Amino acid sequence: MAELDEQLNEKMGIEVTDWNPDRVVATMPVKGNRQPYGLLHGGANAVLAEAAGSVCAALQSDGKPTVGLELSCTHHRGVREGIVTAVATPVHVGRTTVTVEIVLTDEQDRRTCTARLTCMVLQTVPGS
Repeated sequence: MAELDEQLNEKMGIEVTDWNPDRVVATMPVKGNRQPYGLLHGGANAVLAEAAGSVCAALQSDGKPTVGLELSCTHHRGVREGIVTAVATPVHVGRTTVTVEIVLTDEQDRRTCTARLTCMVLQTVPGS
């Protein structure tokens, strides 16, 4: 799964640590991903959520490509340091869409963000 290490995920320090069709786990450091007030940037939460959720959706698609359609994030608490963990689980698997819930927590296992990602399942590979 070399594509997991490309570009934005690598820049953000995101690592996918566990993946199977029922659950994807990814981590991201707070350091390097803060906003001006010293808290983890909300956009960084969104990137981590979409990274974990996209892998989860792809694992549900029987090898067909999936692309993000909609991402919604609710930020519950700020994080100043450490590692944030995302756990993505499918909540709907259809023929043309997959919806995933992603729960982000801090190192004290406190929920920091809840996200929902819907991906479209493509019937062909883009550009082919």
